Amino acid sequence: MNRTIRAIIGVLFVLAITFSAISICQNIGRSLKVDVTEQGLYTLSAGTKSILSKLNQPIKVRLYYAKTASLKGPDQIRYFNNYYEFVKSLLEEYEVEADGMVELEVIDPRPFSDEEAQALRYGLRRFSITEEESFFFGLVIQTQFGVEKVLPFFSPDRQRFVEYDISYLIDSAITREKSRVGVLSSLPVMGDDVTGYMAQMMQMQGQRPRPAWTFIEQLRNQYEVKSVGTDVEEVNDVDILLVIHPKELPEKTLFAIDQYILNGGRAVICVDPYCFVEQSRGQPGAPSSKNSDLNRLLQSWGLEMPANTFAGDRSLALRAPMSPNQRPEKIIGFLNLTNQCFDADIAITAELNQVRVLFGGVLQEMEVSEEEKTESKVELTPLVMTTEKGNSWSISSPYELMVPEPSRLMSKFVDGFEPVAMGYLVTGRLKSSFPDGIEVEIEASEEEGDESGKESSEELEPKTRIVTGLMEAVEDCAVVVFADVDFISDTIAYQNSFFGTLVVGDNGALMQNAIEELSGSSDLISIRSRGSFKRPFVMVDEIEKQAEAETAEEEAKINAEIAGFQGELSKILASAKEGEEEIIGSSIVRKKKEIEFNIRRAQRQLREVKMQRRERIEALGNMLRNFNMLMAPVVILGVAIVLWVHHTLRKRHYISHASDS
Repeated sequence: MNRTIRAIIGVLFVLAITFSAISICQNIGRSLKVDVTEQGLYTLSAGTKSILSKLNQPIKVRLYYAKTASLKGPDQIRYFNNYYEFVKSLLEEYEVEADGMVELEVIDPRPFSDEEAQALRYGLRRFSITEEESFFFGLVIQTQFGVEKVLPFFSPDRQRFVEYDISYLIDSAITREKSRVGVLSSLPVMGDDVTGYMAQMMQMQGQRPRPAWTFIEQLRNQYEVKSVGTDVEEVNDVDILLVIHPKELPEKTLFAIDQYILNGGRAVICVDPYCFVEQSRGQPGAPSSKNSDLNRLLQSWGLEMPANTFAGDRSLALRAPMSPNQRPEKIIGFLNLTNQCFDADIAITAELNQVRVLFGGVLQEMEVSEEEKTESKVELTPLVMTTEKGNSWSISSPYELMVPEPSRLMSKFVDGFEPVAMGYLVTGRLKSSFPDGIEVEIEASEEEGDESGKESSEELEPKTRIVTGLMEAVEDCAVVVFADVDFISDTIAYQNSFFGTLVVGDNGALMQNAIEELSGSSDLISIRSRGSFKRPFVMVDEIEKQAEAETAEEEAKINAEIAGFQGELSKILASAKEGEEEIIGSSIVRKKKEIEFNIRRAQRQLREVKMQRRERIEALGNMLRNFNMLMAPVVILGVAIVLWVHHTLRKRHYISHASDS
């Protein structure tokens, strides 16, 4: 075999080894990735890992992305290429973490193909690019038992919650959906449930049954909603407990709520220091107590709602008339919360823009020692709050709010220095509010009465016994607490119009989000928002900010010069005397020329500043481009130098040994 053949065979062997090594490294390297991003964008959260570890059946994840079509689309479509790479890399982490229980399939649905027909059948959103090409970017989760969950479109607005959305699909696909909502309320939120004879009687008397709150009607479209009595001894057969304005509840009902939550039940609780939608009871003119009372439970969770205390914020206060004939005035307790008032890292509140509250209360974290805080297994996360200038304010009597005087309430308010919380997410191992149990009465049986020698006609004295339950939750609990009830009432959250009932703001969305969030597993609740995969160019931004500051300074100088010259012209005209019109006219012309000259000079200076800004940014861009281009050759050159030095040293070592021998 000659040298040429040996060389060809050697090259073929090298190529085969190279391609094999690349293939092996690709498969092995998937589990050896290192996430070097500042926010750990490609590292799955502990909640997602826990969900994947509980998979008891294989699932198929189909990512539909029209990659070919996106290359033909406008800039708005091509933007999604980077987003797609981010989502695909994240899904690959799901596949690796699931250890074979997740199968990822990436599909590029081409026009008129079976894949495109499947995407449409699953309900993925379709965007037409040309007459034939369509853009898809969605996800389908399938289990081996035929359960399908679909994310129709990866919206850029949900980019920070992409892991939550994917994990939610997986969690809901493999677990029973919790669709039963129990409503426990001291208010008639469920309406009058009358049928048959009672309905006919009310109709004959000209009465109409009270309808359920609009929010409850909307819940019924998605969940099975049932009423829970305010005197129950046990809460069961519900997946989510919605407690609205708990007032004067018996101890047995408080104990039932306590034990329901400790046993893993989820709850959304709305309390209020003064519920405006509650109708007054008692004698006319007497101050009616309209406050909720659930502090016994809240305090065991680390929260407290002070009585007769409300949240206020001048910058958020809305104007409203207190009577038909009055002008609208700012009401310190009627707040229009904006996106800065919501926790952007929690799915419940991340996408809210506007929520109105009416005399909402204040939720305060209980003061505990550092030792107790360290040992505590409860995490309190504020969801809804005022701005930094918000503060709490109090009243001495309910009389003050029966006919509120906005100007007087506003004069009493003092701006604060930190946000005031009106909503909390409580998670962790909660402790019971009834560590010693509760005392319940039991009637003695007739047999016991006969045995004791008493006559059967005598009234039997009731006996008591202690009922105990869980002292601490066996697993993580989840409770959402809001210090306002009015915000979900028809008066605040909805508006009647010619077109029917219209939604006002995001009040209903806030409650819907809370219920939907709690309907998932505790692992899902622990998932927080991810950072943005689009990282800012800090150095470029600093250069632009500095240049813009310089530009703004120059513009301010121009405006000041123009204002000064105009002031001088006004003085000349004001001090003019009769017969001096020609002199004044020549002065005006001269001043006008000076103004025009100064404007042209300032504009030239502005152009120079902007040109310097552009040059600095371009120079930085060239430096970064050159750095990226030269980095690879420099690394290769460095490796070659190291190998050459190593080879040279080995050669010298071999020669020295050969000469010695």
